[in-house]
Amino acid sequence: MIDSLTLFLLCLFAFSAGFVDAIAGGGGLIQTPAALILLPQFPIATVIGSLKLPAFTGTGLAVTQYIKRVSIQWKPVLLMCVTAFLAAFAGSEVLSVMGNRFMKPVIFFVLIFVAVYTYTKKNFGQHIHKTHSAKSQLVYGLLISLVIGFYDGFIGPGAGSFLVLCFITILGFDFLHASAYAKMINLSTNFGSIILFLLKGIILWQIAIPMAICNGLGGILGAKMALSRGNRFIRYFFMIIITGTLIRFGYDVFIKY
Repeated sequence: MIDSLTLFLLCLFAFSAGFVDAIAGGGGLIQTPAALILLPQFPIATVIGSLKLPAFTGTGLAVTQYIKRVSIQWKPVLLMCVTAFLAAFAGSEVLSVMGNRFMKPVIFFVLIFVAVYTYTKKNFGQHIHKTHSAKSQLVYGLLISLVIGFYDGFIGPGAGSFLVLCFITILGFDFLHASAYAKMINLSTNFGSIILFLLKGIILWQIAIPMAICNGLGGILGAKMALSRGNRFIRYFFMIIITGTLIRFGYDVFIKY
């Protein structure tokens, strides 16, 4: 049984996560730790599985805002979404039989590089720089979807930020287009994980549904703010989220273990 105060706090964190995730990714850094702390009586896999529905809803509603304002190349995006879906499904399956501790030190040092690079390169993600042909861009996009899709299903936190980073550094997108594409791929990874957790029957619907509503509202608000304020605002927010991700993984690597 989950008391009213706990449910209220979960919904509050879900709203905040949806808002943050819609702008720069990384909403899982808010929602996931909060749920693990507030629901210690449940297995971790059950809590994580239940959070996939709020994440999916918030991302989905954010996507509806982005596609109204950002031009999307639908054919390559759909191929990337299918790849991300399958990769996330596989990642969630592996999660049930394998730990993720060995990945966190690697991710921690990658994030340090990302934070320093983003801070020092003032024009990072401010303009679109296309250096690939349509074919090579599709190949790189599929590889990004495969790797980060698997990561999202396997470990999760920060996947949205990693997608934004890859779309900017590898494909040459600006922050606005990178955020839009990242949301669509992230939607597919969440859906892939949801299907797996549904098959395993471990979703707590009494928290998943109200959190999904709140996460969705946060996602709509965050997407509207990102669209209205543009690349510079998203860049600053991205730096904040990357810093938060660093602190989170730094805690896991150097203190928790």
